[in-house]
Amino acid sequence: MRLIWTSFLLLLHLISIGQTKTTTSDEDAFYIRKIYDTALTQGQCYEWLTHLTTKIGGRLAGSPQEAAAVEYTRQMLDTLNLDKVWLQPCQVPYWVRGEKEQVRIVNSKSIGSLDLKALALGNSVGTGGAGISGEVVEVQHLEDLEKLGSKLKGKIVFFNRPMDPKQIRTFNAYGGAVDQRVFGATRAGRFGAIGTLVRSMTTRLDDIPHTGVNVYEEGDKKIPTVAISTNDAERLSQLLKKEIVTVYMRTTCEKLADKTSFNVIGEIKGSEFPDEIILVGGHLDSWDVGSGAHDDGAGCCHSMDVLQIFKRLNYQPKRTIRCVLFANEENGLAGGKEYAKISNEKDEQHIAAIESDAGGFTPRGFSADADEAVFTDKFRQAIEWLPLLEPYGLYFEKGGSGADIGPLKSQKALLFGFRPDSQRYFDYHHTEIDNIDAVNKRELELGAASITSLVYLIDKYGIK
Repeated sequence: MRLIWTSFLLLLHLISIGQTKTTTSDEDAFYIRKIYDTALTQGQCYEWLTHLTTKIGGRLAGSPQEAAAVEYTRQMLDTLNLDKVWLQPCQVPYWVRGEKEQVRIVNSKSIGSLDLKALALGNSVGTGGAGISGEVVEVQHLEDLEKLGSKLKGKIVFFNRPMDPKQIRTFNAYGGAVDQRVFGATRAGRFGAIGTLVRSMTTRLDDIPHTGVNVYEEGDKKIPTVAISTNDAERLSQLLKKEIVTVYMRTTCEKLADKTSFNVIGEIKGSEFPDEIILVGGHLDSWDVGSGAHDDGAGCCHSMDVLQIFKRLNYQPKRTIRCVLFANEENGLAGGKEYAKISNEKDEQHIAAIESDAGGFTPRGFSADADEAVFTDKFRQAIEWLPLLEPYGLYFEKGGSGADIGPLKSQKALLFGFRPDSQRYFDYHHTEIDNIDAVNKRELELGAASITSLVYLIDKYGIK
């Protein structure tokens, strides 16, 4: 009889737990619905992004435009009545593009001469005022340079490996091709090349060149490097199959003295666990061409809107929610490195960080990353929230997070990367057409709602 009674009590307890969990899930579902309703009717992200892109424009690290963006976003965060808003200084490289690039096929037997659509790659040295000319050698991979060796001396190396169109997620295609842009010049210079041309990083065939970072490795000779449009890359490759091709290049870009810039930070202090920090962020800098709407004005405005939505809903978080707009992601990561350094010195505890740096397109979900020792247990907790997010088309997957928040992995935080639809992102990435007219207001607002919903769940339940 005692066994029957004990079993009956256990059954009642299990039923009670189930009912409590159902009630909690219902409460969460209703609150997430309120988040979406607020984001879609009272969100500020599109308004902020419009000002950032049309009134300030491209925000290269160290530039006057970046300084203007720092002050604008600081003021906007200050209007939200947060518990704290501040600027965190860091030293950033200051590279300037100079005069418009000239890249031209010259003295071709087939076509005479042809100007190519080109942009110098970030951190590149210039050619000098007179420019340079050289015979073009086409390669597909960095490994091809070693095979050609001394044959590259005095030549202009043309890296022409396309992004793989078979990749469904275009960021995977980008990752499979971008090494030639980042390291092509430094590696080619080892073999005596005088310059490099790089096919733009996009799956689309068009006449729009894409800039992006170039990195010189210590001890290597610095040679000028430019990206050319995919249509011009196709033309040049076809011409090389018929004849020897000579290209003239002229760029006046240069790196100036480092400047002081700032991470822009605002936070709502937690009421129960103020030392547990949930970070949302994007990078405020962009390339100087276009106005950095998708990369990464969208992510910054997403992150600011998370705080705006919570304040509008009069939500008092248990944990501290902090928005960080990072400096210098594009050509140095100074902001992310400095933020993590100071955070570690203060012995702060970030339990989670979410970076939005994949554009303002329709939300698809979140990828997650963490120190291997803690990832499985922490990711399992996040997956439990999936039924609450699936009605909004969101998923979780194991993967990367974001360059700026990556250094926080040392704090054993669970790091998330916001993942919108990626199919159009590299049509605009690092180009003159990455402007506000490429951003859909509703898609941007849905992104802010998605990130806010995940922050709400992390704040309510924590991640242990």
